[in-house]
Amino acid sequence: MRVKGSADEDLIERVRTVLAATAGPVTPARVAAVLRAEGAVLGDAAVLEVTDVLRAEITGAGPLEPLLRGEGVTDVLVNGPAEVWLDRGDGPELTVVRFRDAAAVRRLAQRLASSAGRRLDDASPCVDARLASGVRFHAVLPPVAPDGPLISLRVPAGSAFSLDDLVECGSVPSGIAPWLTAVMRARMAFLVSGGTGTGKTTFLSALLGVADPRERIVVVEDSSELRPAHPHVVRLEGRRSNVEGVGLVGLDELVRQALRMRPDRIVVGEARGAELVDLLAALNTGHEGGCGTLHANSAQDVPARLEALGIAAGLGREAVHAQAGAALDVLVHLVRTRAGHRRLAEVDVLARSGAGWLEPRPAFTVMPDGSVIEGPGHGELGAKLAQRGCAP
Repeated sequence: MRVKGSADEDLIERVRTVLAATAGPVTPARVAAVLRAEGAVLGDAAVLEVTDVLRAEITGAGPLEPLLRGEGVTDVLVNGPAEVWLDRGDGPELTVVRFRDAAAVRRLAQRLASSAGRRLDDASPCVDARLASGVRFHAVLPPVAPDGPLISLRVPAGSAFSLDDLVECGSVPSGIAPWLTAVMRARMAFLVSGGTGTGKTTFLSALLGVADPRERIVVVEDSSELRPAHPHVVRLEGRRSNVEGVGLVGLDELVRQALRMRPDRIVVGEARGAELVDLLAALNTGHEGGCGTLHANSAQDVPARLEALGIAAGLGREAVHAQAGAALDVLVHLVRTRAGHRRLAEVDVLARSGAGWLEPRPAFTVMPDGSVIEGPGHGELGAKLAQRGCAP
């Protein structure tokens, strides 16, 4: 077969198969050698073009790699060969990137899973992992995904946002920023809550950036995402079990290990399991300033969410409220508007009601137009900060 000027899809597929089956980098010399073996004659420019195409497909994230490197991109979502979306923080946008067919999406998903040391096939059709680049990778294959393979990629922030940055972009009202700084300086324990995609990790990183630089911060995460601008951060990352079902290291175990690492602050990137119980226990035994994020649709839903996690981990309902009420001081709740803007919605004091149940008492409520309303918890928060010598 002879092809002049450029290579067709069938030829590229044969070259791809040969290169993928043999070890070594994708270089113009290797591509040219395979092309000659296939009976194709291409010019130097065409060989370089084929090399670039195959290098993108066989290494990195294939045709998605340019999207992942795009400025401001937070997510890349593949809903099939003809639907590739990206999110720059303003909601999903359909891109012009296309795959040849569903098999090409499946090949990419399996290669990314393999590069992360995970298995993805008909027997194990779902995978959640972190790639070497730091990108969070999730994929689902048929029959679990009946319409074809699905890929979701979460891009880590290129640089940490500071609290001042969040004020400047309108996510945090300028009048509340000194109060948040005071909460950090007073070493009050807090949670950052919100729904999916509300910017909880970014917000927590920004708050940790104003912590005393002399503090030693130990961060426990399922997948490393927090990037606080702080000089002394130690990271622990959970590990899933391997294909044999062994080797699991859960966040609850890592929280216990963090206690032995002389932490000034223990940070749980996202509390969603038994690690919550260990975090509350740590905060109740002298480890001040601990914090983490929590999925919740509203600030008022946080007690129920804590209750559900605690009960699942073996605590009784009363014990969850007692532990959380004694351990946690402040709740910071975030929302994402329909236009995609992430912003602070509430700052609450966490306290126990007369009946003993944990309840959030709003200190500040931020309205959609950016105006701030002081709530019944405002005076209580101010008194707690003043008591610790950190009044804003």
